[in-house]
Amino acid sequence: MTVDDSGSGEDAQGADSGEDPLALRLEGLILGAERRYTPFQAARSAGVSMELASRFWRAMGFADIGQAKALTEADVLALRRLAGLVEAGLLSEAMAVQVARSTGQTTARLAEWQIDSFLEGLTEPPEPGMTRTEVTYPIVELLLPELEEFLVYVWRRQLAASAGRVVQAADDEEMVDRRLAVGFADLVGFTRLTRRMEEEELGELVEAFETTAADLVAANGGRLIKTLGDEVLYAADDAGTAAEIALRLIETMAHDETMPELRVGMAFGTVTTRMGDVFGTTVNLASRLTSIAPKDAVLVDTAFAEELIRTQDAPSSEAEAAEEAAAAEKEGEEPPTYRFALQPMWQRPVRGLGVVEPWLLTRRDVR
Repeated sequence: MTVDDSGSGEDAQGADSGEDPLALRLEGLILGAERRYTPFQAARSAGVSMELASRFWRAMGFADIGQAKALTEADVLALRRLAGLVEAGLLSEAMAVQVARSTGQTTARLAEWQIDSFLEGLTEPPEPGMTRTEVTYPIVELLLPELEEFLVYVWRRQLAASAGRVVQAADDEEMVDRRLAVGFADLVGFTRLTRRMEEEELGELVEAFETTAADLVAANGGRLIKTLGDEVLYAADDAGTAAEIALRLIETMAHDETMPELRVGMAFGTVTTRMGDVFGTTVNLASRLTSIAPKDAVLVDTAFAEELIRTQDAPSSEAEAAEEAAAAEKEGEEPPTYRFALQPMWQRPVRGLGVVEPWLLTRRDVR
């Protein structure tokens, strides 16, 4: 049965179950299929055990539904596909569950954003007495195919970029445990702001910060790992790229009077990647450096500083840079050019990581 405006079928089912008939119509429009199966029937039709079907369902982020008839042919097909990948030996069962979990977590956030922000602004009832759902249905009907095509396009683009990074890895081990530059950017005094600002103002500030940070990270060759309201975590394949992103973040936010001060901490080293996130001592160190960084400043660890020196993005000291410039001038040659300057700071103990020596990162040539 297809979803239509007749008020029968799923509307009748909604009346029997106590659910909103219009909400059921909207669900049918988005899913493109009617409710036909209980979880047990769906598992049996897909040829998988009920236990495995439940693991997949929960991994995708959905609540247990008992034995309600709430699943569609698409749910059966999804179960069959995941189980088929396991049966063919292309994925282990644990990996198939990870696929379900990573996809569910990513798309759940996207769906929440689209409903809360995007559709909310488009579905103000044009006439008194009309419900938001009545307005939402035709809007979703028009937007759904376009948004679906765009989602697939962006996913393929991201997949191509990720695959390119993997094949360039030096060995199989590097695909999982890689040497990356990791940075945290944190708004200073955000907790105090939450007490002074209205919720709507605070939401607008967070959205502006996240949008600006995401744009700068992407435009300068980094990868946004996640946003945490007042903090963003990003990574880059090399220290020079990460340093440029950090300084551009500081410079951009400093010119925005509506934004609080920003501080950035960065570290370079081995990072474990899982489900699009990054873990390990390098990440922890970057986080700790962020917490001790001065306002509108960038702190990096020793490994990060050494990597910038190795790639000639920064001199080992300003004295050495001056000596190189003097020698080049004497020989009638162009002196070396460095993008960044490094200043060693005080050594201090960092909880869980021992004594570290932060370096203050600045730009040598103001652009």
